[in-house]
Amino acid sequence: MATNTSYMQIPQTLFASIDMGTSSFKLLIIRAYPNGKFLTIDTLKQPVILGRDLSSSCSISTQSQARSVESLLMFRDIIQSHNISRDHTRAVATAAVRAAENKDEFVECVREKVGFEVDVLTGEQEAKFVYMGVLQFLPVFDRLVLSVDIGGGSTEFVIGKRGKVVFCESVNLGHVSLSEKFGTCSGNFEEVLKMREYVRMVILEFGLVEKVKESGFEVAVGSSGTIRAIEKAVVSGYDRDFVDNVGDFGGCKRDWRLSRGELKGIVERLCCGGDGEVERVRRERFFKRRSEFIVAGAVLLDEIFELLGIEEMEVSGYGLGEGVVADSLAKVFDGYDLNANARWRSVVRLAMRFNNKKRVKAGAQCASIAKDIFEGLRKCDKLDNNQVKLIASFEDKDLEYLEAACLLHNIGHFTSKKGYHKQSCHIIMNGDHLYGYSTDEIKLIALLTRFHRKKFPRSHHAFLEEFPEQAKQKFRVLCAIVRLSVILQQNDCVNLRGVDFFHSYEGFKLVIKEARDQPYLPGSSQPTLDNIEAELEKELEHFKKIFKQELLVVGSSSSSNDRKDKFTCERDADHL
Repeated sequence: MATNTSYMQIPQTLFASIDMGTSSFKLLIIRAYPNGKFLTIDTLKQPVILGRDLSSSCSISTQSQARSVESLLMFRDIIQSHNISRDHTRAVATAAVRAAENKDEFVECVREKVGFEVDVLTGEQEAKFVYMGVLQFLPVFDRLVLSVDIGGGSTEFVIGKRGKVVFCESVNLGHVSLSEKFGTCSGNFEEVLKMREYVRMVILEFGLVEKVKESGFEVAVGSSGTIRAIEKAVVSGYDRDFVDNVGDFGGCKRDWRLSRGELKGIVERLCCGGDGEVERVRRERFFKRRSEFIVAGAVLLDEIFELLGIEEMEVSGYGLGEGVVADSLAKVFDGYDLNANARWRSVVRLAMRFNNKKRVKAGAQCASIAKDIFEGLRKCDKLDNNQVKLIASFEDKDLEYLEAACLLHNIGHFTSKKGYHKQSCHIIMNGDHLYGYSTDEIKLIALLTRFHRKKFPRSHHAFLEEFPEQAKQKFRVLCAIVRLSVILQQNDCVNLRGVDFFHSYEGFKLVIKEARDQPYLPGSSQPTLDNIEAELEKELEHFKKIFKQELLVVGSSSSSNDRKDKFTCERDADHL
């Protein structure tokens, strides 16, 4: 069978980065391609808070080392469950470890007990990685960018253009260190004033204002969790008398921006919100773990806006961890382009704009399953002539539409769970969010999200009237893949590491590869295919109508050769 194999010739692989920060440790697992395509597969964050030790001493305590090792062992288990090689795993430490007198002892402890080689970054290295991460998220490659990343123990400033760093500086101001020095300051005008004076003094002593003015910048970008939390607070109306947890639909069309006036509104609410206890509860409910340090982070950002003359800041969903992966990609894939695949990044931005982390992860897992099925189909050569011709017509861009639809299928949850598939379609069609895609391509992606659940579309459906006949057939195939992928991912039905999809004269077969020794988080239950039996059977019937053959789904755990759970939805085994 003559298939278009150019996409399958592009290698893709998994990378892991561990950011050992002052306030938390963060694990990031990414499927990356040399063509610039990023897809976050898994994330995990542990609140280790090393910065507390440094407020009372200059060393990392034995207790903090124990917490660190416990978190890193969990990260190691997850990395191993994804079969990520050591060459594709990188652990970096930032301000707290950098400043600790016993950093060498700490690094050796991690090496002996966990097996990670920890790279303690200089402030300049940290700033560079932050900038590289920003370039993987926002279309600012050709602009002179000032990137600001507020960490727990330091804030990194970097100015760059076209992937080259023009200027960078690491300033010893962070949301944890400021909170330890001045307290949360909520409602305490005098303490807030002292904090502001201290921040100004440190920034001026570093000569940061003059250095930034000398280099200049066209756009300011914020990339830290603190800045993203403040931007979310703006969208959700935190500065008003009520908080909409999902935010205003129209407001979220702003596409990752934060103005000086909006920032001031949040700072005023945090610092002068009225009844101290009521405001504290409100703050904790909204900012959760970050609530302890958000006042210091917001005041610090407010002073940065004021001193550097920033009127508006774009907000990046990516930062240090993604920058570390991008640096690894540049070493693994010769000629890796930091500015490649800009339109795919707009898909990622849209998914992260309307989804929480759990739904983003679900969409990414769905996209991974769909990719495996799609590529398996393209290798099938034991089909009738019409099916062979149809599958041969699929191109690389069809896989991109498929993955985009999977990543975006659940963004409609932003407005309501009921009928969310219709809302997902509406957001994609009407929001002007996807850059570089034609109107027809956007419509195709939107309709794939629209029909990922409920009724399967007939070829003569009104939505498909304008499609040529072959396009209708291709759409129905892609739709069947999306629906099957969503069902397999739904409710964490299996501890998925990927799927194998193949065909023989007996029929189609999909083998679920479960993650090897994947650790279960507290409160989670052992997943099983039985949980989705009814839904899966319906989707296999749709698949059968399109391909005129049965599909057998088999769950096979790679952690045990003796265990093999099989789920068959065929009406009659003789059909296979």
